[in-house]
Parts: sequence; C-alpha cells; structure tokens
Amino acid sequence: MAAEHVIVTSTTDSEAAARELAAQAVEARLGACAQVVGPITSVYRWDGAVRTDREWRVEIKTTADRVPALTERLRQLHGYDLPEVIATPIVGGSAEYLAWLTGQTRDAG
Repeated sequence: MAAEHVIVTSTTDSEAAARELAAQAVEARLGACAQVVGPITSVYRWDGAVRTDREWRVEIKTTADRVPALTERLRQLHGYDLPEVIATPIVGGSAEYLAWLTGQTRDAG
C-alpha cells in the first residue's frame, strides 16, 4: 500500500537558497510546510573526488500525488546540476495534521 503523505528532502549550498526552495514549494501549494535545517556537513563523491561541503537541508511535507510537480519545481529552482530530491513515505501520524497537510496542498477556493 502506497503512502498518501511524504517528506521530500533536498539540500542546497546556502540558507537563503534553502529558504527560497521552502517558500516556493509552500507558496505553490506543492508542500504544506517546510523546515530548513542546517548547516549540516555533507560528504559525497562528485566528479571522481570525495568532497565535504556545508549545506542546508529542506524538508517539505506534502501528498504523494504532488511529488512529481514538486520534484520538477525543485529542479527548476535549484542551483545544483543534480539536486537531491528524495521522497520518504510518512507511514503514520496525527490524523488531524495529515488532513491539514492534504488541505494545504490543494487549491484554495
């Protein structure tokens, strides 16, 4: 059974960029809310070398049906050549919160 709600995670190189990704997702109703976490230290391999960089993580709560549009929007806005966009299922939680989450990702009207 597929999860109805997910957390979409991305990372970026500055707090300002992370805040902008979060704000754009919520403004477009592609996410109900988002948290910016950081700075964090990321260790990864890129262009054949292991790198260590300071980044900020953006965690966007949304519904599973909004993930494709949110993924595309993050790709459009992101400054990285290959942005991290990972959707993690929410398998439980407050029914009231999850209903609010769903309502916030629908058109106001």
